[in-house]
Amino acid sequence: MAMSSGNESGSPMSEINVTPLVDVMLVLLIIFMITAPLMSHRITIKLPTANPHQEEKTPPPEVVDLAIKSDGSMYFQDNQNPITDVELKAQFATLANHSPQPELQIRAAHDTEFKAVRKALGEAKDAGLVHVGFMTTGKE
Repeated sequence: MAMSSGNESGSPMSEINVTPLVDVMLVLLIIFMITAPLMSHRITIKLPTANPHQEEKTPPPEVVDLAIKSDGSMYFQDNQNPITDVELKAQFATLANHSPQPELQIRAAHDTEFKAVRKALGEAKDAGLVHVGFMTTGKE
């Protein structure tokens, strides 16, 4: 706090020092004078046009479902017949050779241990599957 040096000994000054305020305002004024012309520079961008009546050229990828139950058993494409690890690797290998590759959706129960999901995901990666999605079932 600034102290006065006049007759009043030890009382605070009642005047505000505006010199730092003026310095900051001048710096801001110079910055805005330099940057304002740069902000009005136009850039032309050619945006793509959407045609809702045009047919889609590529069909959406096929979806393949892999269900993993809470006990670790796996079901491929249906929930009736469990699939073994060897059969699952063979299915992944055939799916990886399709063009375009189908999307693998791993659907696990909420209480499934992560090691079962990690194992299936590792086998899909080893087979060369690229598109993998995850789903979960609610508490039953």
